[in-house]
Amino acid sequence: MNNKFFANELIKWYEYHHRDLPWRRTRNAYYIWLSEIILQQTRIAQGLPYYERFIEAYPTVLDLANAPEQEVIRLWQGLGYYSRARNLHQTAKYIVEELNGAFPTTYAGLLKLKGIGPYTAAAIASFAYDEPVAVVDGNVYRVLSRVFGIDTDITSGEGQRQFANLANELISREQPATYNQAIMEFGAVQCTPSSPDCLLCPVQPHCVAFATGRIDLLPVKVKKTKVRERFFNYFVIVQNGRIAMRQRTDKDVWQKLFDFYLIETEAIVQSIDEFADNQTINTIFSQTTISPPSRIFTHILTHQRIQAQFWVLEAPRQITLNLPPELTFLTEEEIENVPKPVLVTSYWKEHFF
Repeated sequence: MNNKFFANELIKWYEYHHRDLPWRRTRNAYYIWLSEIILQQTRIAQGLPYYERFIEAYPTVLDLANAPEQEVIRLWQGLGYYSRARNLHQTAKYIVEELNGAFPTTYAGLLKLKGIGPYTAAAIASFAYDEPVAVVDGNVYRVLSRVFGIDTDITSGEGQRQFANLANELISREQPATYNQAIMEFGAVQCTPSSPDCLLCPVQPHCVAFATGRIDLLPVKVKKTKVRERFFNYFVIVQNGRIAMRQRTDKDVWQKLFDFYLIETEAIVQSIDEFADNQTINTIFSQTTISPPSRIFTHILTHQRIQAQFWVLEAPRQITLNLPPELTFLTEEEIENVPKPVLVTSYWKEHFF
């Protein structure tokens, strides 16, 4: 099977089978960039409403650059990986302030922007400017490894170079944008991780994995992601109808989002007495009435599994609480409008909203 045949077959397949998505109907580099950042580690069904809301709120890169960061993060809330939102905002500012509001028009230029790696740069360069540089994502790894019978570990440096080189050999020089869309869509719709539709596959006669019975064995991914277990204990301090919150500033999950006073432990806490050695929280305990803990709320990230429970601490109206300086009392309306982790939002909606 020669390269031109492979590219042509995928493009023909794409013309009949692709999903109609708004970012596929534009050459606007800003819109394409926005869609790619939103769709990183996000399913299309989940990401599409966010894309539409961002386009409505910030129709140009200038609008995004001029928006307050907290507003951008609030609009992003629910997508996770909040560093993407912060990088999105910072890069928009850079494009406006340093590049006169114009995106770089080459793959090499796009790679210099914060938050844009090889895949995203290739997507923008090909979709917006027809530069023949291949995208390589999970779908592309799967299609190429199966069709060409490649069993090199896709997480290894050798594997990534091998797949990138092959992808760039195969890309259509005449229709690079359509080809890149086609191979990604083919992996998402036809050559799926499980139960691929081999019967109606246009390249099935040339597929090494199909011929050798290795569909379920390719691609090869050796590395296993180690999941860190974490246990959060939140204290919801209430006084005069307001609730104490803080903005997360540590280089940890959910940076710049708002949550409650937190103590992290090595296991799920069975009794409030387990905090007896913590002077700060015991001072607060002495000034408040403590309700029983909530149920356990679980949130799973790529490398972490967080289990959290919440205690409500009611303080009398007239006393002055000795609170850590990072805590600020907010009204329920203010809490609704600040960006919060999904886990905190789930608790908030269940108990307050």
